Amino acid sequence: MCDKAFSQSGNLNTHIRVHTGEKPHKCSLCDKSFSQSINLQRHKRQVHSKSRPYECPYCGMLFKIHSELKRHVRIHTDAKPYSCRHCSDCFTWRDQLKKHLLKSHNEGAWFTCDICQKKFSCNGDLKIHVQRHEAVKAYVCSECPKRFCTATELRLHHPVHSEYKQFSCCLCDRLYKRKSAVKRHFRKCSVEHGVTGIVL
Repeated sequence: MCDKAFSQSGNLNTHIRVHTGEKPHKCSLCDKSFSQSINLQRHKRQVHSKSRPYECPYCGMLFKIHSELKRHVRIHTDAKPYSCRHCSDCFTWRDQLKKHLLKSHNEGAWFTCDICQKKFSCNGDLKIHVQRHEAVKAYVCSECPKRFCTATELRLHHPVHSEYKQFSCCLCDRLYKRKSAVKRHFRKCSVEHGVTGIVL
């Protein structure tokens, strides 16, 4: 089906599911299925587990898995681990590098929506986009009737139902439920305090 080669037959069989669409690993808690068991395990930790053992040393934000914490810390450190092999540009996120390679160096392939022809550098972004065309909202809030296309959107919605404010401004100590809200506030607050150079 393609020219990829593998040293172990098990890896080949797993890869073939990319072409066949087979998803034999089913979640026992919802209707989601996955092509690999590791993806099922990650799904259970991210969506169905309430445990958040990984804490950011900069802002105290808690995460379910260590890889989420590693990605989050880049916001504070301004780390850019993804470098372009054609020029000197570096990026915080892999998707940023992929988009740069497509736009600036014509390397790679765009993922195109069959319905509206919108182009994406990442297949995952295309899948989420197509869900919006089909109005599939599989993630339902346990506190209200609202439904969402992705687990991330549902997670971002949850603070609406809680009084807990886990995000604080490092300049004035005002508290917020959402990270996006404290970031908006910080931009204004830093101007008022005459502070520059802080990465939030």
